[in-house]
Amino acid sequence: MFSTVHSGALSGVDAVPVCVEVKSDMPGEFRFLIVGLPDAAVKESSDRVTAALANCRLPVPQTKTVVNLAPGDIRKEGPMYDLPIALALLAAQGVIPRERLEGFVIAGELGLNGDVRAVRGGVSLALLALREKRAVLLPRKSAEEAALVEGVKVFPVNSLRECADFLLGVAKIEPLSPEKSAFRRRRGGVPALDFSEVKGQKQVRRAVEVAVAGGHNVLMIGSPGSGKSMIAKRIPTILPEPSLEEFLEILGIHSAAGITIADESCAIRRPFRSPHHTISDVGLIGGGSIPGPGEISLAHNGVLFLDEFPEFKRSALEVMRQPLEDGEVSISRAAGKITIPSRFMLVAAMNPCPCGYLGDKHHKCTCSPVQIQRYRARISGPLLDRIDIHVEAPTLSIDELRTAAPGETSAAMRERIVAARERQRERFLADDSADGASAKTRCNARMSSRQIRRWCALDDAQGMILQRAMERLGLSARAYDRILKVSRTIADLAGTEKIETEHLLEAINYRSLDRRTPYF
Repeated sequence: MFSTVHSGALSGVDAVPVCVEVKSDMPGEFRFLIVGLPDAAVKESSDRVTAALANCRLPVPQTKTVVNLAPGDIRKEGPMYDLPIALALLAAQGVIPRERLEGFVIAGELGLNGDVRAVRGGVSLALLALREKRAVLLPRKSAEEAALVEGVKVFPVNSLRECADFLLGVAKIEPLSPEKSAFRRRRGGVPALDFSEVKGQKQVRRAVEVAVAGGHNVLMIGSPGSGKSMIAKRIPTILPEPSLEEFLEILGIHSAAGITIADESCAIRRPFRSPHHTISDVGLIGGGSIPGPGEISLAHNGVLFLDEFPEFKRSALEVMRQPLEDGEVSISRAAGKITIPSRFMLVAAMNPCPCGYLGDKHHKCTCSPVQIQRYRARISGPLLDRIDIHVEAPTLSIDELRTAAPGETSAAMRERIVAARERQRERFLADDSADGASAKTRCNARMSSRQIRRWCALDDAQGMILQRAMERLGLSARAYDRILKVSRTIADLAGTEKIETEHLLEAINYRSLDRRTPYF
């Protein structure tokens, strides 16, 4: 009257093994005890499990039953243990052969009628099963996520009765094929937004194209109504499609965070997150009593757009400095320490002053020098230093808005960006095969110091140009590296192997807002 079922617990975005042990012939009157550091949702599993067993006409234990979730020092959260507990109870009573449960990692929430509902962390559980050389048994919606992990069999179930019949050999369930996963489907039709709707702002459009092509951070500065937010909201239309490896990382974080992706939006694509400036530090960075991902991790392999940049809490912005540099965020709490990937492209937009009209040729600025200085001070120098591209978005006159021709389409811009990303991918793959370095570099913005020396070499004349620019603008060593990275991206867009002088000058121009203009 003892059985064991293998399951998992989420630690950040990773799954760790959990063993569900059931002993159901304990002496004494009928009681249902769950031990092993469960939270309130796990403790309530006893009622859901017994009701589901009864409604599916499966036997319910009539003696004292103890459920142990091992190891006991890991906090167990949520209703994901309902299905493993129910199956372990059936195995303990001899209804299901215990050896049939050995080959699976199982998770799922039960409804009172026996239906199985989706749980968080489908991808993480599949990766756990892959490490332990087991198959995985999950609710259908979670199974569609997990099926994208190659090398592991994923069996979808809809009800406790179906699951029991499958383990008994009465019913047959085919494992999901990665090619048939709902997340492989493409969304048809033309995107609702397009860069052709943006009139003027040629320099900003060019800066955004360079930023997306190389994964660089970009800051747009301009008066209200100059088109900063309009341009930012069209960035998803020019983002290159993520590789399957990148999408699994994205999906793993979103699934662990409990974000349910609807059928109509399950195409493979990069995330675009745009939190409001009133967001808390924990909401932006991640954390909580049980550490979990924040907006910077939900934007992993995609874009984080921060509109009204100086209006965000300074403490939240300053904590972003380390993730911007390292591509991951480490969160320490009493419940444990987790490290979550956060390699995102930061797109920020701000006004030049509190009233928004400093430097505007159509409006007069009403801010005092002290007000302007306080406003600028909300963004620290070290944070600004980590933003590769700074670009001014001038206000267009009514006549320019009326007569300006439609801009270039998103499709044309995306074609050049995809070609530039492909050059980068081939370069870094060759780099990896040459010396065995890590293949984690996927775009120019993430180049290491060694890769910068190898792929961003300048001749003597170009070196002197960059040196004079550094001295005049008072830029840091970090800015030096970022200018080289942006130069490499501009050269990739142009299709040249060598960085030309014009590419270097354009990259330097994107740093000129640091010191010389009225803005910074």
